[in-house]
Amino acid sequence: MAAFTTEKVTHVYHWTPAYFTFKCTRSESLRFKNGQFVMVGLMNEGKPLMRAYSISSANWEEELEFFSIKVPDGPLTSRLQHLKVGDEVLISAKPTGTLILDDLNPGKNLYLLSTGTGIAPFLSVTKDPDAYEQFEKIILMHGVRHQSDLAYYDRFLKELPEHEYLGDMVKEKLIYYPVVSREDYTHHGRITDFLINGTLFDELGLPPITPENDRAMICGGPDMLKSCVDMLTNHFGLKISPKTGVRGDFVIERAFVDQ
Repeated sequence: MAAFTTEKVTHVYHWTPAYFTFKCTRSESLRFKNGQFVMVGLMNEGKPLMRAYSISSANWEEELEFFSIKVPDGPLTSRLQHLKVGDEVLISAKPTGTLILDDLNPGKNLYLLSTGTGIAPFLSVTKDPDAYEQFEKIILMHGVRHQSDLAYYDRFLKELPEHEYLGDMVKEKLIYYPVVSREDYTHHGRITDFLINGTLFDELGLPPITPENDRAMICGGPDMLKSCVDMLTNHFGLKISPKTGVRGDFVIERAFVDQ
């Protein structure tokens, strides 16, 4: 089996000068769990240049979707950001990752905590029927610096609630809670602020997080990851899943921890 497949770009959308989304064809042989990632890349001087990207599309969708930041001098993103429909990209044949529902203990509420492009795996999780069957409420928190960085805002407030198959579950169970840190906004600050001071619970009419009822998934930068792990562990008493295949109260994407 080849290490990667060559896929065609089918859609490109630039949200801001810093963020863009692209879609590509999906090999029939690629099977993944919502929340996992693959290696994405381009040929560079006859060799594949690959980086890890969470899959933003759900595992039941025909195309693959990715959400990326633009790094002007990044070896890969400096080129990926110029993709056009019809271009070719490389996709690794073997998905992996630790942001999966399988490794969470049963619970009532699922908190998806993300910053920046860390929302990418949760774009797939919020399209997963199993997530809605397992939890009474799914609270998606997306922290960004500026309001314009809230990519996918309309997906959560307009598109998913009207989805042909998921719409009713989304309306009943999904709560989208955007947070902006560097300009005035309804929720101004950092994700951890709204959880630790109880503002989110008061606004949504939910009880504070407890190990008995609540589960979480975290994806973001190293500092955000550290602060959220510390908060869930020390402030709310949740226990992290120590490794793939072992359940815990919350999970993180371990592959990105040191990046």
